[in-house]
Amino acid sequence: MMITVTAVALVVGAMVSGYYKALKPPPPKLCGSPNGPPITSPRVKLNDGRHLAYREDGVPKQKAKYKIIVVHGFGSSKEQRLSAPKDLVEELGIYFLHFDRAGYGESDPYPSRSVKSEAFDIEQLADKLNIDKFYVLGSSLGGYPIWSCLKYIPHRLLGAALVVPFVNLWWPCLPANIARESFEVLPKQYQHTYRVARYVPWLLYWWMTSKWFSHLRIQSQLNTLVFTQKDLEIEKKLQEVYFGQEKIEQQGAYDSVFRDLMVTYGKWEFDPLDIANPFPNNEGSVYFWQGYQDKIIPYKISRFLSEKLPWMKYHEVADGGHMFFFEPHMCASMLKTFLLN
Repeated sequence: MMITVTAVALVVGAMVSGYYKALKPPPPKLCGSPNGPPITSPRVKLNDGRHLAYREDGVPKQKAKYKIIVVHGFGSSKEQRLSAPKDLVEELGIYFLHFDRAGYGESDPYPSRSVKSEAFDIEQLADKLNIDKFYVLGSSLGGYPIWSCLKYIPHRLLGAALVVPFVNLWWPCLPANIARESFEVLPKQYQHTYRVARYVPWLLYWWMTSKWFSHLRIQSQLNTLVFTQKDLEIEKKLQEVYFGQEKIEQQGAYDSVFRDLMVTYGKWEFDPLDIANPFPNNEGSVYFWQGYQDKIIPYKISRFLSEKLPWMKYHEVADGGHMFFFEPHMCASMLKTFLLN
């Protein structure tokens, strides 16, 4: 009897231990640590001791007429190149500041990362590089830090651009019918993953690393579901000029892409409709671009937000999918509209 009880106890203990290990993400491999990746990019040290890695592009900062801080999206990094023609960048005098958001690339992870903290990371990055006022541009999941900037640091902005920005389908401001319809048209992989990130975030690591389920990590399945044919063509071209992709998750997927999902679909500190016009005297503009053919970001929600926030200049691209911003002619046109109008 004692042997049986002991055997059962060992089996149960092994099962519990196995489940605990499956649920618990491994510690991040910090850049510059003895067993971590090397530091190869310039970085600034924030007030709390963390570091943000950055990359400068375009014309030299001292000669720039326009300074734009570019916020990368889900599963990306500061190495993502914009498709802006070089002659246009030089003609307009644009300086681009790209940076790895917390946990991505060579920027230190931040377990307390939130929608709010993203804005203050951007503000401190600008402070450390002696940039007083600036433009911000974020596409896809890189859009939620732009909402944060509009809410928390509007006094630092000269303009803001949201391009096919991710939306939190649980925002209180969204009409129930629009939120439900937008959710139901998403692929099941997205629906399930968003629910896990929203309601049981402590299960997200297990969910995203499990081989039992079809989730957002299985890109080969998802690309054909959520990308238009034109999106796929643009994505293929981008991959050919995207250097450093292996560094995106080098410190760990949990503190980069997984935490992004938890922040995006968790409870926000504010509702987008709480944001006041950051430029009441027309000293700047907020632009919102949405692709009508986008299968990831529902155009109905973007339309709703633009109607409720009339100070935003909404543009809907009839044949645009999720990646239209990375077409050179579209990127050029949008930059000219953003900066010159």
